[in-house]
Amino acid sequence: MDIKIESRRRTLLLGSAALFALGSARAAPPVLKAGDQKGGLRALLEAANELQGLAYEIQWTEFPAAAPLAEALNAEAVDFGPIGDAPLIFAQAAGARITAFAANRSDPYGTAVLVRPDSPLRTATDLKGRSIATNRGSIGHYVALKALASAGLKPDANTFRFLPPSEAKLALATGAVDAWATWEPYTAMAETAGHARVLVNGRGLSSGLSYLGATDAALARKHALLQDFTQRVVRAQRWSLQHVPEFSATLAKVIGITPEAARLQFERRQQRWVAIDAQVLAEQQRTADFYLEAGLLKQGLVVKNTFDTSFPVV
Repeated sequence: MDIKIESRRRTLLLGSAALFALGSARAAPPVLKAGDQKGGLRALLEAANELQGLAYEIQWTEFPAAAPLAEALNAEAVDFGPIGDAPLIFAQAAGARITAFAANRSDPYGTAVLVRPDSPLRTATDLKGRSIATNRGSIGHYVALKALASAGLKPDANTFRFLPPSEAKLALATGAVDAWATWEPYTAMAETAGHARVLVNGRGLSSGLSYLGATDAALARKHALLQDFTQRVVRAQRWSLQHVPEFSATLAKVIGITPEAARLQFERRQQRWVAIDAQVLAEQQRTADFYLEAGLLKQGLVVKNTFDTSFPVV
């Protein structure tokens, strides 16, 4: 074969391959890196069929609690994720670059202090001198502090054992701690399995607020994607309240818990997405001020500077 002809053929083949690769690269959809806690967001969207017709790809990463999710956000390993009011404040005060762009409110009953079924503890006053397992800076930690304060008690150096949910659950079961301050779905899981009972629930102690928090880079570069995702979540939440059995079944499957626990935690939370308004900002500021008074923050936090209000709830 003529060397020049062969050379031209190879050049054409290489050129075609390059064009194909370029076309494929251009056709690749944008990616939204979603953090999730115990599969809640993913289950919600799957159950309501809101993951259909996406113009972008979602890469899910699941976290057992807010603290590791906040670390991932600060490192920009994920673009956004759900985080409660207290852990958001704790992370932001520690320097994490997280901005809340959507808010939801739920009945905070399941954010609670749990004890073993046979525990002699009956009220918050009985927590005096007792040990409590929880995540540092979590909504469980916050509710435990509020429960102690409601009983006129102050924590000392031995009050808290800072453990992730799986270890805290074991510590309670083995008697290594007297109580476990946690949140849903862990509360419902422990209750329905007969492993614990609620000593103090979050009603009157917690605002019930939680957020979607994002990195500054994601808010700047993926605003339209985050807006579309938020609208899908809001629609899915409305759907779920009208289709409790279907959603509970999907939730149980996605996060690997019993249907009974899934339904219990869902029905009593009654979660709804709300506008980030003056009331939300005021409640978030009170939570931040309480953490400062409790010594968890080294300096005050002005929460209005930590929100992006350009995402309307529709």
